[in-house]
Amino acid sequence: MFTYAFMQNAWLASTFIAITCGLVGVFVTARGMSFLAHTLSEVGFAGAAFAVFMGIRPLDGMLLFTIISSITVGKLSVQQSRREASISAVSSLFVGLGILFLSLSSASASYATTILFGSIIGISRGDVWQLLALALAVLITMSVGYRRLAYDSFDATGATAQGVRRNLISIYFLLILAVSVSIGAQIVGSLLVFILLTLPPSVAKYLGKTLPQMLLISVGAALIGVWAGLALGYYTNWPVTFFIAAIEFTFYFIALGIHRWRLD
Repeated sequence: MFTYAFMQNAWLASTFIAITCGLVGVFVTARGMSFLAHTLSEVGFAGAAFAVFMGIRPLDGMLLFTIISSITVGKLSVQQSRREASISAVSSLFVGLGILFLSLSSASASYATTILFGSIIGISRGDVWQLLALALAVLITMSVGYRRLAYDSFDATGATAQGVRRNLISIYFLLILAVSVSIGAQIVGSLLVFILLTLPPSVAKYLGKTLPQMLLISVGAALIGVWAGLALGYYTNWPVTFFIAAIEFTFYFIALGIHRWRLD
């Protein structure tokens, strides 16, 4: 398997993607922003389609769209009362834009499928270096702002009382989430990138007792999912995304069962 360059690229890229999504996802669930990860995945689809229309890398288009829209979407959906309507409106708009851009670019149906569901074959060494640079940027940024982000995510009231600039941290996190969605979509596609941002952290929420434990469990679940998914996809010639989704769902189901058993 590792004698093929495309598999080497896929394993290297997916490792850093899993680490990034596993870490960021813990704060996504803590901040109650799973809905936003799903919305940004659809925004990313429109960005990738726009990139195809413009003749640039799909990842560049995804980054452009998700970064610009993350703050706007996040602000629109702050209030619980208008969250559902905001998500529906934004999702509908960007899905429509994605279809329009693909239509204008005369892209084939197979290319649209690649954007939506990902493809390990299409990852070049240049794509890998770009993904690694973005993943490292997210990880370094998170390490610098870890304490404030953790405080604001898990104790918002205390953070406010201590004078933490919550608006600034919110913008900072939205930008990190946007980048994470864009790079995660390179493996599982824009349609299912929220899998890596929500299921491993949900497993960690049920099994971990401290934040470091939750981070380790989330990253571990994400890594096992993508590694096993890549291997199974290679040997069976079935879609890698299917295996990643099935593995992460299995982890979640087991974690939920353990959690309920502990409560009993």
